[in-house]
Amino acid sequence: MQTDIKSAFNSELKTQFETIKCSNEDKLAIITLNRPEDGNAVNLQMAAELSEAALACEHDASISAVLINASGRFFCVGGDVKAMLGFGDKIKQQLKKMADDLHQAISTFARMESPIIIAVNGTAAGAGMSLAAIGDLVIACESASFTMAYTKVGLSPDGSSSWYLPRLIGLRKTQELMYTNRVLNAVEAEQWGLVTRVVPDTEVFASAKDIASNIANGASQSNRNVKKLLLQSSQNSLETQMEIEARYISACAGSANGQEGILAFTEKRKAEFK
Repeated sequence: MQTDIKSAFNSELKTQFETIKCSNEDKLAIITLNRPEDGNAVNLQMAAELSEAALACEHDASISAVLINASGRFFCVGGDVKAMLGFGDKIKQQLKKMADDLHQAISTFARMESPIIIAVNGTAAGAGMSLAAIGDLVIACESASFTMAYTKVGLSPDGSSSWYLPRLIGLRKTQELMYTNRVLNAVEAEQWGLVTRVVPDTEVFASAKDIASNIANGASQSNRNVKKLLLQSSQNSLETQMEIEARYISACAGSANGQEGILAFTEKRKAEFK
């Protein structure tokens, strides 16, 4: 079924998507990978639609958090290898186009101010593992598994995995995953620092949505500053980072939500952020 994703995020945009579904629920954008019969494999259309959806999220001021999940038994089995076979002698151009669109989506998700929460409901392989790694918070079900799998089919990694994984789990572990295609179960992925939390299979979406909703309805400027600070931290000197911290925390303190948070703390009640 087609979903008018953009009308959910921005009433001025009318493009309909077929490989993903989207909704905006009380400041929370929910994006669902929706090719369950193909393991939610990324094809040209899904890559382009993810890129467009990411832009719609970024430019909708009503959205304070984004939840990415998937329909069916798998989170995402990676790139659509069958579709690649059909590219014929245009495979280099077509695969570059697919990677470019996927990378534009990932870059937008990574750079947007709203935190990204990922719910991994099953296997995350190749580009699926890459997509899972971009989450600010990653909730995985107990039966989830993670594998790079690129070299198994004669390809090399994409989807930002060569940038995110060394930072998340270290170079040595990343080398092992990329060269050997080792499969991590959910518990191992949590121990390695790839996922935030492991929950029972039947609770993965509800748990991720609960966390995402709490963030979406929290102090939005605070959450956005957390994301920006962490994104910059590996590039800045200690003094530069502390100067940015000082600027951000003072700006938060002077905002309506900062004033409410401080007042609520002193009055020993729950803050009511807007």
